[in-house]
Amino acid sequence: MTLLTIILCGLIVIGTFLFWEFVAWFTHKYVMHGFLWVWHRSHHTIHDHALERNDWFAVVFSIPSIALFYYGSIVTYNPYLLAVGLGILCYGIFYLVFHDIIVHQRIHWRPSKRSKYLQRMINAHYVHHAKHTKEGCEAFGFLYAPRKYEPGQFTYKVNRSETQ
Repeated sequence: MTLLTIILCGLIVIGTFLFWEFVAWFTHKYVMHGFLWVWHRSHHTIHDHALERNDWFAVVFSIPSIALFYYGSIVTYNPYLLAVGLGILCYGIFYLVFHDIIVHQRIHWRPSKRSKYLQRMINAHYVHHAKHTKEGCEAFGFLYAPRKYEPGQFTYKVNRSETQ
């Protein structure tokens, strides 16, 4: 593998990761809060279940990454397809850590230090979950939140039920 291929693959991973934020935002706004609200509703409902019907989205979102890893390594070797699959996987890991662990406390862990950026992202998601219906929600992204979501006073919500 040449240095150029490695650099291009690195750029593809980063580009795919960033593009996947748009895919997640679009899907969250128009699919999850649209015709597949039947799955996503479980995520906006207070409950004590370990799993939600909404978790099926993680399975669905992992399919392109798995398919690209399979095709780009088993069917025909293609480092560029592998790079796209890796970018999607990296976004999925970010989503898991940020959304499921840090925000919703599905596993009780939070970073000891938090930046203003992290506070704004978490606050935007708290604003999103202030509504328990598919209509009227805002802040559908996970990587980017406009400055309007910058909290004056920021406090983590401690219990998982507070974040649903």
